[in-house]
Amino acid sequence: MRVLVLGHGKTGKLVAEIAAEHGHSVHVLDAKENANASALTPPFVAGFDVVIDFTVPEAAVQNMRACLATGAKMVIGTTGWYDKLPDMRRLAERKQAGLLYGTNFSVGVQVMLQLAAKMGAQLKSAGYEFSIEETHHVTKLDSPSGTAISLAEVVKKATGLNDVPVKAHRVGDAAGTHVLVAKRDADRLMLTHDAHSRRAVRGNSDERCGSGKGYEVCGFGV
Repeated sequence: MRVLVLGHGKTGKLVAEIAAEHGHSVHVLDAKENANASALTPPFVAGFDVVIDFTVPEAAVQNMRACLATGAKMVIGTTGWYDKLPDMRRLAERKQAGLLYGTNFSVGVQVMLQLAAKMGAQLKSAGYEFSIEETHHVTKLDSPSGTAISLAEVVKKATGLNDVPVKAHRVGDAAGTHVLVAKRDADRLMLTHDAHSRRAVRGNSDERCGSGKGYEVCGFGV
């Protein structure tokens, strides 16, 4: 495949590296090369099979507007732009483009979200208080993380709670730890995902994601 990676941060670099390891042709654009999505002209985008975005929310929206308008297939790992999701979804449908987005593409995190839903449903009437703690590297821009927000949303939906507090920590070069705690006077239950590497995505994506007309959405993405 011909892969265009937007963003040259920690994850963008790793995505490009892994894609190249698997024999794909990879081109990377950093923020300076693609200011205001200026590099994403229709002829340029047409030269790639997929565009992968790990930038910042403002840039991701500009990149989506430019790429989806050409009918391109995009994978968005950037978070913090979901207020624009209805617009991006309509654009993807209208242009018959592809849009796959998620707050975390780790198989382990996807399983954690499923377990969190079951945990919340089983304990919602048992007097437990729920909270979340997450730890990432000091250069991570969003706080709390998109994964922690997704986890809180899953628990709120399962329990009917209006709020699940999230405490965020930024330490060293931590790849990412998320802990869901259910606590009452008698006991405490903890569900933890501790990433040792950003190379955590494995498995068959068709098993984890459903498709819709003109776009695809990861089942536990938002």
